[in-house]
Amino acid sequence: MTDHVKNAKTTSAKSKAVRPIALAAALAAAGIVGYGAGSTSPDIARAASNPFAENRQESTEIEPVAPSNAPASFADVVERVGPAVVSVRVTQKAEAGPAAGMDLPPGHPLERFFKEFGAPNGGGNQPAPKRQAQGSGFFISSDGYVVTNNHVVEGGEEIVIALSSGDELKAKIVGTDPKTDLALLKTEPEKAMPYVAFAQEDNLRIGDWVVAVGNPFGLGGTVTSGIVSARGRDIGAGPYDDFIQIDASINRGNSGGPTFDLAGNVVGVNTAIFSPSGGSVGIGFAIPANVAQDVIADLKEHGSVTRGWLGVSIQPVTPEIAESLGLEEGEGALVADVMKGSPADKSGLETGDVILAIDGKKMKDARDVSRAVAGYDPGTEVNFELLREGDEQDVEVVLGEFPEEPRQVAAREGAPAGKVGELGLALTSGPDGGVVVQGVDPQSEAAAKGVRPGDVIVKVNGRTVSNPGELETRIEESGKSSVLLLLRNESGQHFVALSLKDA
Repeated sequence: MTDHVKNAKTTSAKSKAVRPIALAAALAAAGIVGYGAGSTSPDIARAASNPFAENRQESTEIEPVAPSNAPASFADVVERVGPAVVSVRVTQKAEAGPAAGMDLPPGHPLERFFKEFGAPNGGGNQPAPKRQAQGSGFFISSDGYVVTNNHVVEGGEEIVIALSSGDELKAKIVGTDPKTDLALLKTEPEKAMPYVAFAQEDNLRIGDWVVAVGNPFGLGGTVTSGIVSARGRDIGAGPYDDFIQIDASINRGNSGGPTFDLAGNVVGVNTAIFSPSGGSVGIGFAIPANVAQDVIADLKEHGSVTRGWLGVSIQPVTPEIAESLGLEEGEGALVADVMKGSPADKSGLETGDVILAIDGKKMKDARDVSRAVAGYDPGTEVNFELLREGDEQDVEVVLGEFPEEPRQVAAREGAPAGKVGELGLALTSGPDGGVVVQGVDPQSEAAAKGVRPGDVIVKVNGRTVSNPGELETRIEESGKSSVLLLLRNESGQHFVALSLKDA
């Protein structure tokens, strides 16, 4: 997650500061325009009053429409859903460590003394005080199931649910999913609990009103309102980022709380904020209901989430990459690496393939591919529409189950050698194939796009290369204004498109 994108979670023992936040709900008023008895039609009258209007039959002017659903108050929806929203208090596991003031650096002259005899006044290695954390959540069933964020309960030793009535219930973790930052808890209430439901249709639009309810800074029962600012946000939190951006005030402690539409349906689970200062600046992120309810259903049934697995590294098709591949549009996902023994490898997918569609559904970008594959159960046979060396073809793949640990690819080394002037790279032959980058001109496009010494050029324009001379030949043969390099380093494989200066 980026530096300024922060989980909306607070540790009550460390911060008591409360920053006042002004809440403003802007309600639009309908303008009424009257026309005299002798006037022409309303359309003609509007055109006559607007000296910039085009011919009415060809005009693309967007006409104002009187609002029909702007609420005079959010009180009715809050009164209905409020009792289902809870505060989540978590006592986190403590780790043993040196006593306060005795955190000595390695090799310090007194390090051995304190290890052998302990710190003065009973110090030494003492258990650290347990940390208290707070977040939000909401009931999704009358028998006590509660949804919250994984980062709220992660490392939790004891979890307490505080109700709006002031009563408290102990909770246990049913399951967590770090990849989407969701968690499901279970309480044992003595009576049926009020609960809310996820929205069943994903018809939330940019500009729609939303209401967030939660526990910011431990205050509990706090309501804020705003609109949907954007959909499909990728904030670098994980491979399945698809956040709703809202401008309702969300602060630390709101994590895991619900965002409602005006009908009282849960349309999102609040999870993060963008904040240079640590407080709300009107940019909050929520997990969409359609994502959350599928994950929560898996957690309830299995305690974990199983996802389909293809076994490839993919990257977006940038305009430069699209041009080098002869594509008109930069859509789909480019396969940068295929793991040996993976479902993709067994089905014949190759490095350099562009995934255009899955089971007939067009893939706009790499995120679409990741989410689509993850949405299938392991063992499902899926059709992939590919572009390979300019030709479209279909490949059937039986997906596997997502493994726990990703594969890492080691970097390679080589000795200094020749240069490819157009790219600003110093190159040499690799001991195990490929061309090793020994130096990069800091003013070059390659440096700007992240090419570094130690990277291995595996392919050029889809063709394998084993030495710098072969690489130069491939560039000359392409006849294009850019070259597509497949690079390998410690992070895996990825493509980079570079312009040719002399093309």
